[in-house]
Formats: sequence, C-alpha cells, structure tokens
Amino acid sequence: MAKAKAKKTKGKPRKRGFPWLWVSIALVITAFIAVFMLISPSHDSINSQKLKAAIIDQLYTHHPGEDFTTKVTQELEDYGFEVDPYQGDEVTVDFYRNLPTYDYKLIVFRTHSGAMYPGSENVEIIQGIYLFTNELYTKTKYLKEQLNDELVPARVVEDSPDFFAIGPEFITNSMKGNFNSTVVIIDGCSCLYNNDLALAFVDKGASTYLAWDATVNLDYVDEATITLIENLCSQALPVKEAVDLTMATTGPDPEYYAVLKYYPPQSGSKTLKELI
Repeated sequence: MAKAKAKKTKGKPRKRGFPWLWVSIALVITAFIAVFMLISPSHDSINSQKLKAAIIDQLYTHHPGEDFTTKVTQELEDYGFEVDPYQGDEVTVDFYRNLPTYDYKLIVFRTHSGAMYPGSENVEIIQGIYLFTNELYTKTKYLKEQLNDELVPARVVEDSPDFFAIGPEFITNSMKGNFNSTVVIIDGCSCLYNNDLALAFVDKGASTYLAWDATVNLDYVDEATITLIENLCSQALPVKEAVDLTMATTGPDPEYYAVLKYYPPQSGSKTLKELI
C-alpha cells in the first residue's frame, strides 16, 4: 500500500505576539500584594501597639490612694501599658459586668474585699470571697444575681452602709465575654483565703491571679502591691520570684500576718511578658 506524503505548506512561519495577557496578570498580582502590605499591620507594628491596664480603686472615695496610683501608673507605663484609672463611684455592678470586654492585659484592684458569712460573723461556714463595689445595696435591684448569690450586701464596719459585692458566681455567670490572658492583682483582704475567686477569674481567661490570704492593713498592702508590680515590671521576674522577693522585702502584714500568694501554681514560672 502506498504511503501518504505529508503535505507541505508554503509561506513564512507564524510570529508569536507579545504576551500581554501574562503581563497584565502579573501586574494585577503585584498591585494586589502592594495594597495588601499597605493595609495590613506589620509584625513590628502589632508588637508596638499599646497594652492596656486598669487600676480599679473602689476605696478612693474614703481612702484616696493618689501616691499608690501615681507609682503604679508610672511603673506600668514604663513597661509599655496604657493605664486607665477607675475610682470611687465609677466602680459599680455593671462596671464589673462589662470589665472583660475592655480587653485589659493587667488589672489592679484596690478594694475592700473578704470572706462573707451567711448571717452572723460567728458562723464558721464561709459563703464566699467577694469584692466590694461602690454601689449602695438595695434589695430591689439585680434580683436574679442576688437570688443566685452572685451579689451580696457587704459592709466594712458595723455602722457603715451596705454596698453590693460581687462573688465567684458573678464572675462566672454575669461578666460579659472573657479576659484575654489578663494578670489580676488584688490589693485587698483575704482574696486568696481560698481559691474560689481566683478560680473564677482564671476560668474566665485570667493568666494569673495574685492576692493576700488574710486581712491586711491598707498602708501595708498598698506598699507591698507597689513592690510586687516593680518586681514584675522593672525587674521582669517570674511570678514566684516576684512574690518571694516582695515577701522578703515587706514581710507579712504586721498585724494579721497575711502573705501574698498566686494562682494557678503553673503561672509561677512565667514572667509578665509570657503571661500576657
């Protein structure tokens, strides 16, 4: 069988045009990358954003702590925090309710606090550890929270007025949102008498919780808290070392022998930078 011969074509070979399509695609991609880099924060700019801290001074109305606030604010600002003070009547139930939504990385509470007993103070069974607000107590407000023991009436001495005080159940059930690896420091009485309040804050997102285990005098605990914050910030010590050095420097409370503790135990090996 005869084989067919390939047909030859005449004329010049076809020229390829300039690849405008690919150039256009490349230009579009380049422009997209450039715009993305302009609108996206760089790693350095994220790290340079201000950290936020709060000083909540419930005691301010009757025991203003100007020197305390000045020293703590300076220490925190030197570390890199932007500090918001809340004083006296600003410290209400609803303020505490919304506190996690403010995205603070460190919160210092200067407040009346302590173990509450059902009825008589002679009863040995502790109802819980509570933080005072500066909002006067009334039976007709926050009924659900009162029925659930999230809020209780609390007074400093026998003839003083009652204020609302928040407990662990309030933190767990009524605070909005969650804390974002927040360091919590409580300049007050008995807030690590047991772990109930600490556990509530940690379950809500706090990375560590530092407080005293018994009643404290105000002058003593103010100075000890300033020392603690210096050890955490200026000295950049891990929590356990900062607590140990604070106790070595200030000693326990001279009248009530309260000592500074922290929770949870695993936070003891971490620095402030690591915790937040």
